[in-house]
This record gives sequence, C-alpha cells and structure tokens, in this order.
Amino acid sequence: MEARARGARWRLLALCCCFLAEGWAQDFGQTQFICTSVPKDVDLCAATLQNSVPGEDLKSTVMQLRETVLQQKETIMNQKETIRELTSKLARCESQSAPEAGEPRGGGSAGGGGGGGGGGGGGGRRKEPGSKNTMGDVSRGPTDTLTQLSQTLQSLKQRLENLEQFSRNNSSVQANSLKDLLQSKIDDLEKQVLSRVNSLEEGAKPGLRNDTEQRARVESTLTSLHQRITDLEKGQKENRPLDKFQLTFPLRTNYMYAKVKKSLPEMYAFTVCMWIKSNASPGVGTPFSYAVPGQANELVLIEWGSNPMEILINDKVAKLPFLINDGKWHHICVTWTTRDGVWEAFQDGVMRGSGENLAPYHPIKPQGVLVLGQEQDTLGGGFDATQAFVGDMANFHIWDRKLTVGEIYNLATCSSKAQVGNVFSWLETSIEIYGGASKWTFEACRQLN
Repeated sequence: MEARARGARWRLLALCCCFLAEGWAQDFGQTQFICTSVPKDVDLCAATLQNSVPGEDLKSTVMQLRETVLQQKETIMNQKETIRELTSKLARCESQSAPEAGEPRGGGSAGGGGGGGGGGGGGGRRKEPGSKNTMGDVSRGPTDTLTQLSQTLQSLKQRLENLEQFSRNNSSVQANSLKDLLQSKIDDLEKQVLSRVNSLEEGAKPGLRNDTEQRARVESTLTSLHQRITDLEKGQKENRPLDKFQLTFPLRTNYMYAKVKKSLPEMYAFTVCMWIKSNASPGVGTPFSYAVPGQANELVLIEWGSNPMEILINDKVAKLPFLINDGKWHHICVTWTTRDGVWEAFQDGVMRGSGENLAPYHPIKPQGVLVLGQEQDTLGGGFDATQAFVGDMANFHIWDRKLTVGEIYNLATCSSKAQVGNVFSWLETSIEIYGGASKWTFEACRQLN
C-alpha cells in the first residue's frame, strides 16, 4: 500500500514537471534543460540560487577589470604626453644653457657672469640665488633679444610712416618737429641693434652686468618711444573726422572682428555700400553678417573658397558679379527690395548685375547683431576662421531704401553730393573692434591704390 502511494506521488511529480516545462517553453521560446548535482540534504531552490550567483559575479568582475584596464591605459597615455612635454622643456633649458658658438666647453669660466666662476659645469649657465628660472620661463638669450628688438623697431617704423602720411596734410610745425625727433630716436636704436649684432658676430661676449645694463637702456628708450608715438596717434585721432578711418583685418582668424553697437530696424528694402580692399585667396571672406534670433544668415555678404561673392537674405542666395581680390580699393553696393526680391550689384559706380526672386516678401528682421569681418553661425558668435574677412574696409553705410544709380555713382566718385546711410553711417563711435583689428586714417578717393 505504501509502495503504491509512493508511485502515485512520483507520477504526480512527473506530471507537474511536464506542465511546468511546457509553460516555460511557451514563455521563453526554445529552452534547454541543464542537470546539476545537488547534495541530498540541500534545499533545491537554495542550491539553484547558489549555482546561478557565481556566474553573475564573474561577469561583473570581468567588466570591472576591463574598465580598470582602460582607465590605466588612459592614465599611461596621459603620463607619456606629460613626459614628452617635460622632455621638450628640458631640451629647451639645455639649449639655453649651452655655450655660445666658439666658446670652449668645460672651461672654468662658465657660470653666468657674476654668478661665480668655477663650476666646471660644461659651459652651462648657473642659476643665481633668488632668480626665476623655470622650464616654462627660460631667460632670453642675445639672439632672442635682438629678434624681439627688430620686430619692435619694425612696428614702430610702420606706425611712424602712418603718422608721416597724416603729417603731410598737417602744416603744424610742432607735429613735424616731433616726427623728426621720433625718427632720430628710431635711427639711434637701429644703430644700437646693429652694433650689438656686429659684436656677436665677432665673438665678443660682454659680461652679464654690461649686457643687462645695455638691454635696460634699450628697453627704456623703446618705452619712451612707444609713449611718444601713442601720444601723437591720440592727437591724430582727436583731429581727424570720425568717419575718416578704415578697418584692417590682417589675418584670417575666428577672433578678429568689429561689432556695430546698434541693431538694424525692420526693412522692406535696403542699400549696402562700402569701400573694400583685399587680395586674399581663396575668397576674401565675409565683409559683414547680420544675424537675428532663429536665423544666423538674415543678411550676409560672403566670398568663401573658390565660390563667387554671394549675398544671403534669410538663407536664400544670389551670386554677385564682383571681382575685388586684386589688392586695390573698390567701391561696391548692393540694393534689394522685398517686392519680387529684386536686387542690383554695383562695382566702382557701375551696375555689374541684377536679378530677382531673392527672398521675396521677406522683410529684414530687427533686433539682430551686425558684425564686420566674420560670418555668424549663432547670434553674435560661432565664427569660422575659413570664412573670416582679410583686408581693409571703409565707409560702410546702410539705407532702408533702394538708392538710385546716380546716388551710387556719387558715392563711388566721392562727390560732394554723396549721402550717408540713414540706418547705419560709418563713424568710429558706432563700432567696437576686437581681437586685433585696427583702425587707420582713410579718406576715400584721395589715397586709392
């Protein structure tokens, strides 16, 4: 009887297993059964959990080890880069400490002038007590000093030439005498630099004290010269009219630009005119761009790469027949009306092309940012160096109407009847310059080409 009961229980257990297997197969699709040995006195559920947990722990451990290896690899790469940078700086220090050409190595007189003679350090300079000499701040040698002086003198001579050009139209005796004094100072400095070069070429090496004193005298003279030229330039700006200037963008960068202080109003027509000079290639870049919230290309004039110059209105494009990258001054104008999107392009007072269907019935939106020299990808920023303007510009004016052919001709020929823009007129007080763009005196038609 007991054996019959045990057999019934085994049949019932087998039947339950069949139902469970069928349910699992329906829930999980294709399945497989894995046999695992379980001790006689251990609970089946507990044994199943104990057998499954180590696999998950192993997977987690592998992932952690992999992440640790990647972190260590990144750390090693950073350390290699740091070692490379320190090695480079150390090489610079060693090159600065090396003896001058023609000086014997290993001599007892090496050791940086007054810093103590003996040393036997293979000709290297010794660091004097209390002096600053880090790897990132290497003291300049005579060659570096001469190079810097030459560059400074060249800059001063360029500024003086600009002042001379201004003085030709100024009969002030005081300005001429000051100009002569400045020229004399520059001549004296050039003689000092030339004498220094000759002494280096002859192998003469003055002591540190004499070298320091001479450098101090030269730098003091340069400082005084800078101040005098700056004062003269300030007087020049005070005397010249606010519209007699040009903007110069010498380099193709993403940080050199000028910004108009006020925004444009809503316009259903416009005329934009300017004097422009460039020999940049390929493309002169972006003379101006006007961006509004939600539209970076509301109004843009650009010549990018090998493409012809284009004007963009609300991101719609028209190609302009301008040829201006010859290094000469040109006067250009673009007119546009929202009705039918009609536009006209003028170069040097002559119409060179026209078209229609350029953003028709789309008024130029207000509350934007007007930038000179850069193309905006975002409102007031997002500059791209490849689209930057390189060259000079002047007399940038904007009207909220279409100028006539005669009015544009008067502008290009500097007629006394020429008008200024009623939306934006070219004044030094109306713009702010950034990144190294510079202002110079300019008078249209008098100093062209």
